[in-house]
Amino acid sequence: MTSADGLDDTRIAALLQETRRIAVVGASARPERPSWNVTRFLIDQGYDVTPVNPGLAGQTLHGRTVVATLAEAAPLDMVDLFRSPEQVPAAVDEAIRLGARSLWLQLGLVDDDAADRARTAGLVVAMDRCPAIERPRLRLGRLDAAPSRSDVPSTLIG
Repeated sequence: MTSADGLDDTRIAALLQETRRIAVVGASARPERPSWNVTRFLIDQGYDVTPVNPGLAGQTLHGRTVVATLAEAAPLDMVDLFRSPEQVPAAVDEAIRLGARSLWLQLGLVDDDAADRARTAGLVVAMDRCPAIERPRLRLGRLDAAPSRSDVPSTLIG
């Protein structure tokens, strides 16, 4: 099975492990919305998440202050987009302008032209995926979790 973004599991795992700061564009205060759950999941996994939604700016979501614009969330590593397809190009251009290292288009979002612009600018692009699905599928632990005893080389255990 080929993914829309061409990324293999090794690259997706590396992207999710190397990322620390994420702007969730289109974050929602409504628990029935996927962006509400994904924002919560990312925070629970140890990411520094900034929700972005002009209609909620100044409010708190999952203990984080919502900002109105992507620029207010900078500096950032990843831009996670929960937007309609027609809003993707402008958000991608803003992510490039702000120096994001990666772009994540949520399930159902595929924009090859915007993805090509982002890749040309040096961003890693994941499309038609969800980090709340990929992290568990790849069996990635919390970012700040201490290594378990089995993760420590036996030569270091006294």
